[in-house]
Amino acid sequence: MLNMVVLIGRLTQDPELRYTPGNGVPVSTFTLAVNRPFTNQQGERDTDFINVVTWRKLAENCANYLKKGSMAAATGRLQIRSYDDSQGVRRKVAEVVANDVRFLDKGRGTDKDKNDDFDESGSENTDISEDDVPF
Repeated sequence: MLNMVVLIGRLTQDPELRYTPGNGVPVSTFTLAVNRPFTNQQGERDTDFINVVTWRKLAENCANYLKKGSMAAATGRLQIRSYDDSQGVRRKVAEVVANDVRFLDKGRGTDKDKNDDFDESGSENTDISEDDVPF
């Protein structure tokens, strides 16, 4: 079985960085505006607004280097989860849990020295062992 999503779009707002209660694992969320590849009956392209979640160092990198309007590519898996809202109503939400985010706006609003320790995906240039993978 395969669950893989690839998106390219622009951020609708700055990423939100939070930390999980207890163990303090970084998690960032942002929304990508992705144009559909076809036009509607009025000849316009519709846009989908897709929620993206990133974890750990990737979450911190997204929060530090992406801004509203940034072009980014996210690769990950589609996740459907349920939760109870403040009125106790059961809700479902679809989101992409990204394991790779590519920053597609080269040099926009950042200086070269700030990015030297990171590759084009926003991932730190370090070796990662199997023990570092969260799942």
